[in-house]
Amino acid sequence: MDPAGPADRDGGGGGGGGGGEEWLTIGAFASRSRLSAKALRLYDRLGLLAPARVDDLSGYRYYRPGQVERARLVALLRQLDMPLATVKEILALDEVRAADAVQAYWTAAEERFAAQRTLVHFLCGRLSGRSSEMYEKFEIRTAEVPEQLVLGESRHLLAAELPTFIGESFARLEQAARECGGVAGAPFVVFNAEVSQESDGPVESCVPVTDAAAAREWAGRQGPSVTARVESARRLAYTRITKAQVAYPQILAAYEAVEHWTKEQGLTPAGSPREVYFVDWDDLGPDDEACDVAYPVR
Repeated sequence: MDPAGPADRDGGGGGGGGGGEEWLTIGAFASRSRLSAKALRLYDRLGLLAPARVDDLSGYRYYRPGQVERARLVALLRQLDMPLATVKEILALDEVRAADAVQAYWTAAEERFAAQRTLVHFLCGRLSGRSSEMYEKFEIRTAEVPEQLVLGESRHLLAAELPTFIGESFARLEQAARECGGVAGAPFVVFNAEVSQESDGPVESCVPVTDAAAAREWAGRQGPSVTARVESARRLAYTRITKAQVAYPQILAAYEAVEHWTKEQGLTPAGSPREVYFVDWDDLGPDDEACDVAYPVR
């Protein structure tokens, strides 16, 4: 016989089981654990927090008092806006590793909040009509870039994947450049379409080289995403930014500053925007100049 009647299926109160064992209805357990009955049903479906017993006939859920601590831990982790999948992973760890995982999650969250705070300032400036004030801190210049032979690697990816791709693709292409006469100029990344949290480009990492025959031979041994091509001579409008400003969303203001200047000067965009990395990234501090944000213009 059930320790609780039909009215207790989702209600409060506890009951005594066989042999004096205490059982808690879902309502009583929800009250003790600080979780709603709805959340408990969800966590059961996801394998986060299963009831100790489910009656075969009625479907009533019963919990043991010893499960309260796990339930409260789930509730606390959810207060950090932690995804349920991450909560499940942490619950499977021992105490030391679980603590490390929580710290790692929060460190990443703080980095995300810092980026979002900067984005809020950027959006407020734009929406309040103060965009031109934000652009004034960027000095815009022009440069004539001669024709270049480049090794290129293209990829469709989202904004979060971009830093890793840039570093790894530059490493691959610069190593290949040793077979192709050496690196002949600053590596750069061409954005052939928008890269954001929703839009995946594509982008192309490029490293200038000197030996056309060797470059085409090397590219031919790679997959279709790797090419050896000639980048035509062009005029660039650009602004030089620091390593700290390369981070999203700060870099958005740099792009918009170049666009704004180009329009004011009566120039026309003549190709995809790019980022030119003219120094070794690893040797830079946050305030060191690191990158040119550039648009081909005519």
